[in-house]
Amino acid sequence: MRVGLHRIVSLILGIPLAMNQLMAQDRFPRPDFESEYSKPPINTPPPQSTFYEYLDVLILFLALSLASYLVLKKRSRNQIFLLSLFSLAYFGFWREGCICPIGSIQNTTLALFDAGYFIPLSAIAFFILPLIFALFFGRTFCAAVCPMGAAQELVLIKPHKVHPKVAAVLGLLPYAFLGAGVLFAATGAGFIICRLDPFVAFFRFGGEFKMILFGLLFLLVGLFYGRPYCRFLCPYGVLLGWASKFSKWHHSITPDQCTQCKLCEESCPFDAIDKPEPILSADEQKQAGSRLGKLIISTLVLAIVGGGIGYLVSMPMSKMHPTILLAERVMAEKNGLVEGTTLASRTFHESGKLTSDLLTEAQDLRAKFRTGTVLLFIFMGLVIGLKGIGVFFKRTNLDYESNRTDCFSCGRCFPYCPDEHERQKVLDQQKDLYESIG
Repeated sequence: MRVGLHRIVSLILGIPLAMNQLMAQDRFPRPDFESEYSKPPINTPPPQSTFYEYLDVLILFLALSLASYLVLKKRSRNQIFLLSLFSLAYFGFWREGCICPIGSIQNTTLALFDAGYFIPLSAIAFFILPLIFALFFGRTFCAAVCPMGAAQELVLIKPHKVHPKVAAVLGLLPYAFLGAGVLFAATGAGFIICRLDPFVAFFRFGGEFKMILFGLLFLLVGLFYGRPYCRFLCPYGVLLGWASKFSKWHHSITPDQCTQCKLCEESCPFDAIDKPEPILSADEQKQAGSRLGKLIISTLVLAIVGGGIGYLVSMPMSKMHPTILLAERVMAEKNGLVEGTTLASRTFHESGKLTSDLLTEAQDLRAKFRTGTVLLFIFMGLVIGLKGIGVFFKRTNLDYESNRTDCFSCGRCFPYCPDEHERQKVLDQQKDLYESIG
């Protein structure tokens, strides 16, 4: 009955979630300009009062607290699911997905690299609070507070497993997206994490057609493969995974002793459950030590090679910065390499600014991009190497356990655990006893 309830709710609410964008309209009429000016897309909702900012932080804190309680104490999959519906309604549709911890990565980064940028306290709170909770209780933010995760949970009707090799390759994308988001925010090139948010068009009932298609694609894939954005693209999930790996308390599959029935492994659509790993013998440990040394050397080589690749691609990547692109356009117009002007170059010429100042600024930005791109590719080389080490060296465990880094603490495995059924029977008996006494 529990699975059936989720499927019915998914069918009723999931389809309108994906289709209501086709009927979206502007809230205000578009201005009618006679020039070639076109209205740019609105990427953020209008600013709210300070009251609503602090109200959002308070609700975030309460939702994280309740999610942690439901995951660790109540162990109730149904109640976790209901809380995720509330988060989808409030943080998603009511607050229009802004501000969110995922996008706050960029606000925090820009504040660290640009002294003139003012970051609201609410943005800092949204960035830090889920990480603090993950450090103590695991990824309970992903379980029932993140509206993007809730939307994907809602449409997951017939889950299938992703091939391990495919999952390993796709699992590198969140790290690359995180690094690129930090690089672009630090250099002032833009907030690409928000630009590529696949669900923001749904939350705001409007957006570019290509972004609506992007979101529909994720929802379509999410019908059969659990949480594709969370697992294979979300940059904030990387940070949550790092914090959750060292969490003091974490979601456990069974409340008691594992019977190794394998039901939990089959119930998890996210491949976030580690199988039992036997203790290595003395000879195996010796071979493992030799293999570890080779893998560490390989990781260092990958980092060095990555740095070299980053240096080579830094120049074309820097052209994604609007100032650098403008400088190249202005120089191309000055040297007669192109005809006419663009809106950006014409605006620059009419502003009265000096071309030399623009070129100097562009040169400084290229230097920053070069350094940042080299660091990004070194980071990716280290990630690939460490991922390889993790494949060959797994933590010894005797039971089926949730992977602290990858587990979303969604509670899907709770109803499948025989020990959990016994625990629920005892609780029901105690409840009936207290009611009869009362």
